[in-house]
Amino acid sequence: MIRSVNNYAISDLFNIEQEVVYKIPRYQREYTWKKEQWEDLFDDLLENNPGYFLGSIICINQSTDALKLPELELVDGQQRLTTLSLLFAAMYQALKELEDELDEEQQHELFNLKRKLVLKKSDDGIRIIPQIHNHNQDDYRAVLSDIEVISPFDKPAYAGNRKIYRAFWYFQNRIENMVKDQEKQISVIMEFLDKVNKASLVKIEVVSHADAYTLFESLNNRGVPLSAIDIIKNKLLAILERTEPGKIDKYFLQWNNLLNYLGDDYAVQERFFRQYYNAFKDELKSVVQVSVATRSNLIQIYEKMIDNDAKKCLGNLSEAGRSYAQLLLLNPAGTIKELEKPLQDLERIQGAPSYLLMLHLLLRKDQLQVNNRQLADIVRLLVCFFVRRNLTDSPPTRDLTIIFMDIINRLAGKTGIEVVEEVKGALKKVSVSNQEFRNELEGPIYDQNANVTRFILCALAEQGMTKETWVDLWKHENKMFVWTIEHIFPQGENIPASWVKMIADGNKKKAEEYRLTHVHKLGNLTISGFNSMLSNKSFLEKRDRKDSDGHYVGYKNGLIINKDLATNRSWSIAQIDERTQKLVKETVKLFKMG
Repeated sequence: MIRSVNNYAISDLFNIEQEVVYKIPRYQREYTWKKEQWEDLFDDLLENNPGYFLGSIICINQSTDALKLPELELVDGQQRLTTLSLLFAAMYQALKELEDELDEEQQHELFNLKRKLVLKKSDDGIRIIPQIHNHNQDDYRAVLSDIEVISPFDKPAYAGNRKIYRAFWYFQNRIENMVKDQEKQISVIMEFLDKVNKASLVKIEVVSHADAYTLFESLNNRGVPLSAIDIIKNKLLAILERTEPGKIDKYFLQWNNLLNYLGDDYAVQERFFRQYYNAFKDELKSVVQVSVATRSNLIQIYEKMIDNDAKKCLGNLSEAGRSYAQLLLLNPAGTIKELEKPLQDLERIQGAPSYLLMLHLLLRKDQLQVNNRQLADIVRLLVCFFVRRNLTDSPPTRDLTIIFMDIINRLAGKTGIEVVEEVKGALKKVSVSNQEFRNELEGPIYDQNANVTRFILCALAEQGMTKETWVDLWKHENKMFVWTIEHIFPQGENIPASWVKMIADGNKKKAEEYRLTHVHKLGNLTISGFNSMLSNKSFLEKRDRKDSDGHYVGYKNGLIINKDLATNRSWSIAQIDERTQKLVKETVKLFKMG
């Protein structure tokens, strides 16, 4: 039974006069929002007028005692409400640092911010109570302790590596950047705070868990993508339990195995469900008449598939999940050796939109009569396509799914080498020309797209490697790359004197002009280990740098991309231009489309 449905301003949901507590039950997922969601929320609030609608939340209200502190069980919307409270915490910290400059009204707003986070009756009574998984609750209390709105609380080990702290720090940085170079910093923060306070959420209160989960099937809001797969699972298992009594444990295990194939990243799981439908849309058209699967219609699509034949749906998804695990390289026992390196490259160049094509090819491999070598050729074509696409942003992201669905349609009746040629021709048709690609490569490529730049530099460096001399340029230590992009002419604004002398004959103004025009060009970039050791050192120091074991980590590190640098005694703008043209030519050839 729905108890109430109301559209509230955020300031009302966090009303300082109402001692309402939002408790996230322990069975809920841990806090999973990442930079993409934090960025979307901040930008939506910043760029829209006050009153911006943020979606809805569902709370279970079982209270009957009017004198008892109202505690609402937050069963949908926990990500948003937790994130909003972390945004309030970051704004409180920003204003606290400017406290001496606040007028009386602004001091009052600072106090109100504190009371949005903790209750009046108890300074340690937090308004949002995260669930306990992965230290969420302790991390959250530690954040509030850091900004001194609750009593001192020991920060859990490795809290800085988890998402609660990372969200808080992200908002701190965004606020710092928002007010940087602003004369009236306090006014800027207050104006943004007003937008946050006036943004709105629909709060739906129900009296039981059954009522809450019934609502999931009829709501489609900003929070639904997080529980879309749960809804699909619940619908699927409910029908299987009804049609095949006594076998629910078997199907529950089959479902869990499917998710194990996909890994524990919800975004990857959801992408699989979208891409599975898009890859086999024509084969499913008698059941579902939806042109393309999106986040907003995913539940609708799978409801129809489940209603048609739940057992077949789960079986097909399980088979597809095993193949998808091959694409993700999550199933070592099922890895196709010829595909391993090409698939690594496809993942590194962020080619996931093409997984729907590869999923179709893997599952229809026998029907299409394609062998592993031909599949590897297709993956390499996709890598070339995404290097060019991700650098130029053409074709646009919104078109990619339709492009790969169209390629699948074109494969009907084709086999073997015909499949490879069809994919090649279709990709070449929508890819940018060599001249457009070259134009982007000749510009400040690092500033345009650092990820693509790194991929290109690593690919160029790998060209000179053999099986015996192979170096893993993508190796991580402590979650950081061992081999990183190195700017030969340093990119920092404070150009060292040795570089001013070398690059501009001592002319600081000219050196700064060169830095702005040339520092991010391909010719000024390379790959090196222990990048922080090189930093702003002179060219010769960078060239000859060794680690503590006596191994070269500078430009004499043995990579073919550094071959010319290893013998140079100086570095100039002319050399940057010359090396840029050389590397551009090699890159266009390496990532040609046919």
